[in-house]
Amino acid sequence: QVQLQESGPGLVKPSQTLSLTCTVSGGSISTNDYYWHWIRQAPGKGLEWIGYMAYSGSTYYRPSLESRTSISADSLKNQFTLQLTSVTPEDTAVYYCALTKAVVIVMPSRLDQYDSWGQGTQVTVSA
Repeated sequence: QVQLQESGPGLVKPSQTLSLTCTVSGGSISTNDYYWHWIRQAPGKGLEWIGYMAYSGSTYYRPSLESRTSISADSLKNQFTLQLTSVTPEDTAVYYCALTKAVVIVMPSRLDQYDSWGQGTQVTVSA
């Protein structure tokens, strides 16, 4: 079974870049038809999909975040990363990485609708 683990700083200052890494085990990020997602959940709010990187390396982002978001991969380390620039306190959330084993048109609204997901990491944006 594919397992995912998020890592990165828990505190980021406003206007800086948030950078998180997802380490994948039990499967390759290059596996055909695998899609690697970043998702977040702010306090008191629902799950918000941020973007995904496909097995091919192509990416697709939430339109409202697209100008600030970048997802990339390191196939040698079997990791993929999220960078979110110019953060504000509104970016404070628990961030998750997750996997779907097929392309999705309507993004899941619950974590258990993904095939695998990490435990999440809290990121706070504050001076």
